[in-house]
Amino acid sequence: MKIPCFLLSMLLLLLVFVAGSLGRNEEERLINHLFKERAYNKELRPVASKDEAVTVYLGLTLSNLISLKEADETLLTNVWMEHGWYDSRLSWNKSEYGDIDILRLPPSMVWLPEIVLENNNDAQFQVAYYCNVLVYDYGYVYWLPPAIFRSSCAINVNYFPFDWQNCTLKFSSLTYNAKEITMQLKVDEDGLGRSYKVEWITIDPAAFTENGEWEIIHKPAKRNTYKDIPLESNKHQDITFYLIIKRKPLFYIVNIIIPCVLISFLASLVYYLPADSGEKMTLSISVLLAQSVFLLLVSQRLPETSMAIPLIVKYLMFIMVLVTVVVLNCVIVLNLHFRTPSTHIMSEWTKEFFLERLPRLLHMSRPAESEPGWEGAVPRRSSSVGYIAKADEYYSIKSRSELMFEKQSKRHGLSPRATPAARKREASAATNSMQHRTLTHTGSLDDFILLLMPRWREKTFLTCLAYLSVSTHPYRFTRCMCHRVHPISFTFIHVADACL
Repeated sequence: MKIPCFLLSMLLLLLVFVAGSLGRNEEERLINHLFKERAYNKELRPVASKDEAVTVYLGLTLSNLISLKEADETLLTNVWMEHGWYDSRLSWNKSEYGDIDILRLPPSMVWLPEIVLENNNDAQFQVAYYCNVLVYDYGYVYWLPPAIFRSSCAINVNYFPFDWQNCTLKFSSLTYNAKEITMQLKVDEDGLGRSYKVEWITIDPAAFTENGEWEIIHKPAKRNTYKDIPLESNKHQDITFYLIIKRKPLFYIVNIIIPCVLISFLASLVYYLPADSGEKMTLSISVLLAQSVFLLLVSQRLPETSMAIPLIVKYLMFIMVLVTVVVLNCVIVLNLHFRTPSTHIMSEWTKEFFLERLPRLLHMSRPAESEPGWEGAVPRRSSSVGYIAKADEYYSIKSRSELMFEKQSKRHGLSPRATPAARKREASAATNSMQHRTLTHTGSLDDFILLLMPRWREKTFLTCLAYLSVSTHPYRFTRCMCHRVHPISFTFIHVADACL
């Protein structure tokens, strides 16, 4: 029982092997018939006479829009190129060759129309991989090679980053003119069996990978013929596939536009800073530098062209000009704020403009002068505040080095060196003292205060401004506005004032 089963299995394997051998023999016999018996020459066009033209059908299937480099103006795409034409030399009767209706042959064995990308950007005119050619029994040849094309694309940056681009893939024959081949868009059939031209780029949703920066809006295709170019030239005809794409601006809105708007808003806050803070110039210069950095980032993404200025660059330039004006304004404001009568003298035209003409234009009146004192009033004793200020000024104009050398000279028993500035100060102090004693009979207290001022500076036990006022009223009083007044000093001033 086991022997018949074994023989049966061996018989089945033998039949399968024989059937496979016969199939291979039929295909081999067909190839031998087409290329050897018919003496097929791949260098010749598949036409009966030289006056005939081969019709080549061309289609494009887009798999991925990889990138669009604006700086290089290069479009990188992954596509499948569909070629189709009729070659009568590659037709056969399939009933004579085991019902074989299709052959898969290397492209090097058959004639090719040599369709290349004309506007390439890397000198790679042809496809990336030469896959097999499908040959049907009725003589139709179909070739679908994959390719990664780097094509040139003129970039229009007028409305960057809210722009759209029109990129093209222009195909033509490398060696054949319009008299030898006729380029046409591929023909397909609908569900009812009606033929139509595919005048667009085919996209398979299942195999297409969407780009994160660009969105495809339109994808038409067109056959172009140029009547001004003769038929003998291979430039007379071409098939152009158009990719009209629109930029997705979300990345630029979040990373460039919103930060630019917020930073430019900081420029207006300069006017809210007080001039004494010293931060006006720091804030305005920081805003100007930040805008410069954003302008540099944008310029690296755009092509180096002078044909157009992008919208965002116009905005950044406007903000930079505005911030520059703010910086100049801050310089003027700080210059006017820190002016003093000792460093700047108001010119006559300034006085004339701001005190005479400008108030008249603004319908403003000058403040009324103070009313004169009561008639018959007894003149009061002159205040000693002015002399205290004189003493302050006397010691403030002395440098620290002079004070240090004076103390060292006194410590070693040497007399201080009399410099011209010191002699001038001594003469000025003596003149002020004599004038004070001449003007008022109450100069004893003023001299006492002038004598006391150096002690206030050296010992720092009294930091106050004492204003001594003595009127004709029998009760003389003292008004003192002070801070951290020593009690002994305050009592001493009261006693000194009461003795006058």
